[in-house]
Amino acid sequence: MRGQWTYWTLLLLGTGLTNALSGGMLYPKETPTRELKELNGIWSFRADKSPQRDEGFQQQWYKRPLRESGPVLDMPVPASYNDITQDIGLREFIGWVWYEKEVWLPSRWVEDFATKRVVLRVGSAHYFSVVWVNGVQVTQHEGGHLPFEVNISSVLKGSMGAPCRITIAVNNTLTVNTLPPGTIQFMTDPTRYPKGYFVQDIQFDFFNYAGIHRPVLLYTTPSVYIDDITIITDISENTGLVNYEVSVVGSEYYSVTVTLHSQDGQEIATSLGAVGQLKVANPSLWWPYLMNENPGYLYSFEVKIKANTDGDILEDLYFLPVGIRKVHVSKQQFLINGKPFYFHGVNKHEDYDIRGKGLDWTMIVKDFNLLKWLGANSFRTSHYPYAEEIMDLCDKYGIVVIDECPGVGIRDPNFGNKSLQHHLVVMEELVRRDKNRPSVVMWSVANEPASELPEAGYYFKTVIAHTRQLDSTRPVTYVSNANFERDQGAPYVDVICVNSYFSWYHDAGHLEVIQLQLYNQFDNWYNKYEKPIIQSEYGADTIPGFHNDPPLMFTEEYQAMVLKHYHSVLDEKRKKCVIGELIWNFADFMTTQTVTRVVGNKKGIFTRQRQPKSSAFILRDRYWKLANSTGYLLHPTV
Repeated sequence: MRGQWTYWTLLLLGTGLTNALSGGMLYPKETPTRELKELNGIWSFRADKSPQRDEGFQQQWYKRPLRESGPVLDMPVPASYNDITQDIGLREFIGWVWYEKEVWLPSRWVEDFATKRVVLRVGSAHYFSVVWVNGVQVTQHEGGHLPFEVNISSVLKGSMGAPCRITIAVNNTLTVNTLPPGTIQFMTDPTRYPKGYFVQDIQFDFFNYAGIHRPVLLYTTPSVYIDDITIITDISENTGLVNYEVSVVGSEYYSVTVTLHSQDGQEIATSLGAVGQLKVANPSLWWPYLMNENPGYLYSFEVKIKANTDGDILEDLYFLPVGIRKVHVSKQQFLINGKPFYFHGVNKHEDYDIRGKGLDWTMIVKDFNLLKWLGANSFRTSHYPYAEEIMDLCDKYGIVVIDECPGVGIRDPNFGNKSLQHHLVVMEELVRRDKNRPSVVMWSVANEPASELPEAGYYFKTVIAHTRQLDSTRPVTYVSNANFERDQGAPYVDVICVNSYFSWYHDAGHLEVIQLQLYNQFDNWYNKYEKPIIQSEYGADTIPGFHNDPPLMFTEEYQAMVLKHYHSVLDEKRKKCVIGELIWNFADFMTTQTVTRVVGNKKGIFTRQRQPKSSAFILRDRYWKLANSTGYLLHPTV
């Protein structure tokens, strides 16, 4: 690979340039002291299709308007670029693509940089990004699915009266050191492939969508500002405890006032100082959906700072939703607020027609309505962190989340030090972003890694320990499909998460073996590790409208029978050691083209267009009965 890729590609992709984090990553909000300007919409776009994908850097496309470099397309942001055009070459494109947008800033933003910051924030871009403002490089970021931002105030000085030109180059290449990992394979047989032909090999079963997937925006803060807030809640008898720490940047001389408000605006508690504890008598606790008549209760945590800078008084104000709840794991139970919680939910994907992984409010709201209709109380963010906007609604609706990093497809060559160091930084970014969310009850550091390999033991011991150091209040897991006796990382997790596809990938077509194999699976894992177990994936591909009796693979009847066999065993084992079940998958989703995938993975209980298959009704009936068995049930939604 080194002989065929250019300096820029080698420099930027998977070279360990990512450093440990500094600073916070509060979600941008408008407040009396902060303003926000969204940059979503149409951007200029160009894919660098030069043989070595380096023309943009060689010719410095960022130095001038992108349209002057050659033909450009209109490209929506946020969205994956893959399915927007009719160009199959762009759909499968690997390498650098360039985005550009010119925006006018309010004059008040650029008049006084002594008292104001202007920050550029990208919600996520896949997978490596370099950002310029007015031709000046301001930041770069390795990894998708997570936000990054940079203070661009110094670049904007003297720019009043001219538009601000933002250029973002994004590369979706995956290497042995990225997360998720992949490899570039060069095809050297001149009788079969043109010169320089290469393909991206991936080790996961979803399409490698690329582009700017989440909102891009500019926001302002005072020059002395609230940089980060950390909230840890606890419950002591009838008192809710809100432990907080506020980080302030820009001055050493400031005061901090925090106030907790109820949902109706009533002041509940207040305190002075950057570190402290608020006590709430008889609190309204944050409960999961279907576990309480008022799930997802959120207080508003207000932080106000005042700072004296050169005789001027600067103020900053930020509001953070806070749910008071406590999580605990025992040998056989998962407890939320001291009560047993059973995960009956789904695995999902950020995946939609045309827009790919691009944030889409219409689809987000539709999905949450389907989750509530289904009676699902939880999901795993398979296999990467989901958009903050999705996580906000989980907090609001009481949907419990297993928050997973992009550690999918980790195999033999991916356990080296560079991969490990990048994995640690990704977990730092994830915890920093989602640490205050009551809906997040567990971190998942990987999905189906090659955890039977000897080197996996040290690797996952290190990643899990690092994650616990970042956040000691939540359990940590990863999702395994390894042999229970040889799984090197299982001793370090708090909850065993197991994927299995009996009668599908194993003993295909033989429904009669499911129950025996599933009983043995649960007994083997629990007897060895004595930890609670979640059936984190199970299911079968189903083409909607395909029917056969007796059930045959790919028919709706077969998927229904797979579910019924699994549920029979789960009903027995949830009385002992099983604490949850997550169907694979919520909806059909796109994958790489292979002879085993007919326009994507069809294991959804809903189609990609969110229409139910027969299994959706089976699961709905089951989940509402499970909720009813806990004694907290409201009646099923229509």
